[in-house]
Amino acid sequence: MRLALYEPDIPQNTGTLMRLCACLGVPLDIIEPCGFILSDKNLRRAGMDYIDHLDMTKHLNWEAFKAASAGKRLVLMSTKASGSFLDFQFRPDDVLIAGRESAGVPEHVHAQCDARVLVPMKSGMRSINVALASALILGEALRQTKGYPM
Repeated sequence: MRLALYEPDIPQNTGTLMRLCACLGVPLDIIEPCGFILSDKNLRRAGMDYIDHLDMTKHLNWEAFKAASAGKRLVLMSTKASGSFLDFQFRPDDVLIAGRESAGVPEHVHAQCDARVLVPMKSGMRSINVALASALILGEALRQTKGYPM
């Protein structure tokens, strides 16, 4: 199981997800360009000293990430998906992809993913913060695949 952030634009969300991945032993992929400098002090503050325990790979762009992820199932977390993550059967080698907080992912990224899942929400609500939605979905994926560290 891996978590990938597509062109992240909020350093605090990215730092939070870096910390989550470090604590759960989940490798993190950062698909650049980012909307901030990855060494930003806000990023370090959000990730705290947990970042030193993170298995993180930076990718120059979507194409470089796709090449590095060949053979893995790409599961996009999106408000535009039609199916709930609760009904999805995750696999241990899935790569969960989170889009930008401000704009999600472009259509060509949607089209290149193998599956799409969403967090079911109360009617009239637009979206959950990308870090919180990622934590919910990653938690379920790890539960299903018995991927939590012991």
